[in-house]
Amino acid sequence: MKLIFSYLKKYRGMIIVAMTIKSIAALGELMLPYVLEHMVDDVVPRKSGALIFGWGAVMIALAVFVRQSNIKANRMSAKVAKESIYEIRRDLFWKSLGLSGNQVDEFGLPSLNSRMTSDSYNVQNFIRSFQAMGVRAPILLIGGIAITLTMDVGLASVLCILAPIMIALVVFVSWKGIPLYEKVQQCVDDIVRIMRENITGIRVVKALSKEDYEIRRFDQANQHMAGKDIRAGIVMALPGPLMTFVLNVGLTIVVVVGAVRVNGGLTKPGVILAFLTYFNMISMGVMGLNRVFMMMSKANASASRIAAVVYAEDELVPLPEEKAAVTEREGYIVFDHVGFHYGRKTAGTVPESGNLANFSDRQYKFDGQGRQKSLDDIDFSMKKGGTLGIIGATGCGKTTIINLLMRFYDADEGAVFIDGKDVRTYDKDTLHRMFGVVFQNDVIFADSLKENIAFGRDVSPEQMDAAAADARARDFIREYEDTYEYKAVVRGANLSGGQRQRVLIARALAAAPDILILDDSSSALDYKTDAALRKAIREHHAGTTAIIVAQRISSIMSLDDIIVLEEGKIIGHGTHEELLESCPMYQEIYRVQMGA
Repeated sequence: MKLIFSYLKKYRGMIIVAMTIKSIAALGELMLPYVLEHMVDDVVPRKSGALIFGWGAVMIALAVFVRQSNIKANRMSAKVAKESIYEIRRDLFWKSLGLSGNQVDEFGLPSLNSRMTSDSYNVQNFIRSFQAMGVRAPILLIGGIAITLTMDVGLASVLCILAPIMIALVVFVSWKGIPLYEKVQQCVDDIVRIMRENITGIRVVKALSKEDYEIRRFDQANQHMAGKDIRAGIVMALPGPLMTFVLNVGLTIVVVVGAVRVNGGLTKPGVILAFLTYFNMISMGVMGLNRVFMMMSKANASASRIAAVVYAEDELVPLPEEKAAVTEREGYIVFDHVGFHYGRKTAGTVPESGNLANFSDRQYKFDGQGRQKSLDDIDFSMKKGGTLGIIGATGCGKTTIINLLMRFYDADEGAVFIDGKDVRTYDKDTLHRMFGVVFQNDVIFADSLKENIAFGRDVSPEQMDAAAADARARDFIREYEDTYEYKAVVRGANLSGGQRQRVLIARALAAAPDILILDDSSSALDYKTDAALRKAIREHHAGTTAIIVAQRISSIMSLDDIIVLEEGKIIGHGTHEELLESCPMYQEIYRVQMGA
C-alpha cells in the first residue's frame, strides 16, 4: 500500500476536504432517524399540524443536504482516483520502457500488460471507494451505536455485542483473502500471455489447423484462473451471508425485546422505529467495511505487483568513466573477449540434481552456475564506415551480439566499445540515437506510414522519401492514394511481409544513423530487391557503419568482414573469399544456398 499512499500525498488536501464533506453527510444521515423518533414520540402526540410539517421540512432539508454532500464528495473522490491512477500508469509505462533486457525477461511481457490494465484498475477502484466508504461506513457503525446508547441502553447492548463480532469476521476474512488475490493476478498473467501469443501468431495457428489445440490450452489456463478466482471470491464473500444471519438474529432480538419494553412502559414506540433504522445503518456500515477490505485486498496485491516494476532498480545506468573498461585496440566497434548468458536457466537443459555428466559440452556450455552461455569469447573489431556480416544457425547468438552492442544487456565477461568508449558509459538515449536498427519480428505500429518511418524524430519529407527509396519502399507507397498517409493496422497486417520489412528498413535509414543494424531484415525480400537494397546502402550511406545479420550468404558476401557463429562462439572470421577457404561451416552454407 506504500505505493498508493506515496501517489496520494499531493492530493491530501482534496482528500481531506472530500472525506470531511463525507463525514458531515454521514453525521447528517445519522440524524434522520433521531428526528423521526422525536416526531413520533414528542411531536405527533401534540397533534399540531404546524409542528409536524415543520419537522417534516427539517427531515427533507436534511435528506437533500446529505444527498448533495455525498454527490460533491463522490465527485472529488473520483477526480483524485482518476488523476492519481493516471500518474501511476504513466510511471509504470515509463519504467517498463526503461527496463533492462534481464528485467523484461524476469517480469514477462504478459505480466507487464496485466499490471498496466487489471492491476491498475484494482488500485483505481480502491482509491475511489476508500474515500467514500472508508469514512461513511465507520461513522454509520460507531455513530449508530453511540446514538442508540443515548436512546436505550438495554436495546443498544444488543448492537454492542453483535458489532465487534461482525468487524472481527470481516478483518479475519480480508487477511486471508490478500494472498489469494495475488495468486489470481498471477493466473491473469498466464491468460494474457496465451491470448497475446495467439493474437500475435493467429496466422500460424490457422495455417497449422491448431485452433482446437489452442482453445484447449486457453481453456486449461482459464479454468485454473477461474478456480483460484472462485476460491478467493468464496473466502471474501463469506462475511456477507454470515453478517446477514447475525444481523437478522439481532434485528429479531431488538424487535422482541423492544416490544416487551414498550409494553412495560420502559421505552417509546419511536425509539423502536429509530432503533430498526439505526440497526440497518449499522449493518450498512459493517457491509461497507467488508467491501472496503475486499477492495483493499485486491488493491494491496495489485499495488505490490505495480511497485515491483515502478521501484525496480535501474540496471543500465551510465557507468562512471573511472570504473569503465578501456581498450587500446583500434576500431570504431570493438568486442573484447565478450561472454554472456541470459539470467534464466534454459528449461530442460539442467537436471534438478545439477549433474551435467550426461550433457554434451559441445551442445551445452554453462558458466559454472548452471546457466547456459549464449556468447563465449566473442572478439572482433570493425572500422568506422565498415561493414560486418554475421551468419550462423538459429540460436547461435547473432541477435545477442546486437543486444550487447545497444546495451539492452551488459556483458558478463569482457567489454564492448563504440568509438573507443565502453558502451556502459554512454547515456542511454545518446547511445540509442546512434543506431538505426531493424530487429527480427520488428513492429509496424497502427499509424500512418509517415509516422512509422519518422517515428517521432525530426525527419524532413525529403529525408523520409530518400530513405523509402533506398529501402525500395517508395514505389509501393506511392501506389496508395494517400501515399505516406496510408494507415497501417496493428502490426502492419494490411501490408505484405516484404512491404513491412521495407518500411522498417526505411525507418532505420531515415535519421541517417552512425550505425546501421539489419537483423535478418531481408528474409521476405526477393533476391533482386535485396541486391538493390544493399547497393543503395553502399552508395548513399557509405559513411555508416553497418552490421547485417542474415541467413542468406548473398546478403553478406560483399561486406568487408563476416563472422560465422556456432553455439555462441566465433568459428570463422574474414572476407567471403577467406571463409570459403578456411571455414567448413561457411563452405557448407555456401554449397547449400548457392549450389556450388
